[in-house]
Amino acid sequence: MPDTLPLARTNAEARLYLTLQPCPTCGETRCQFRSAVITTDDGDLASRYTGECPTCGTARVYEFRLPADILPPPADAVRFGLDNPSELLDPGVWLWYSDNCVRQVPPTTTGLDERAARTARHTLATALAAVEETLKFLPPTTDRIPASAFISPRGRATYNTEPGRFTRPRLEALRDTYAAALSDR
Repeated sequence: MPDTLPLARTNAEARLYLTLQPCPTCGETRCQFRSAVITTDDGDLASRYTGECPTCGTARVYEFRLPADILPPPADAVRFGLDNPSELLDPGVWLWYSDNCVRQVPPTTTGLDERAARTARHTLATALAAVEETLKFLPPTTDRIPASAFISPRGRATYNTEPGRFTRPRLEALRDTYAAALSDR
């Protein structure tokens, strides 16, 4: 059973994946999930997320393999995984999510209270981490993520809108821009 479960490299990656999954009955994406570590029939550990759709009451359950090494969340950054690409989200979804995050970041923290400034910094760090996740899909011998890596409808739509964004130079420039903006905050 554990070999058939998708790998969630971190709780942050699993939670992001869950926020993007619609209820199979009504399509609602909102859901309060509870997490637990379970033992599979094979004796391996896995994570289970359970919740109830707030619109129709459908029970929702997702299970994921745990990585060999559990990554604790970093104190002052955002991390979705180590060097391996995600098995849950394709590169188009990661870049789409980064775009959504960066749209929420005010151009400056001037005039923001401490809490709002921390939130802006965390949101920018999340956008940066999502770009870093996108970069993990680049094959070592090419400068472009292959079209075959985009397996979800949202990922393919993001890719089809502007395939040139998924090149090493563009992604590295975006990563460096977000990293510089984060160091200035």
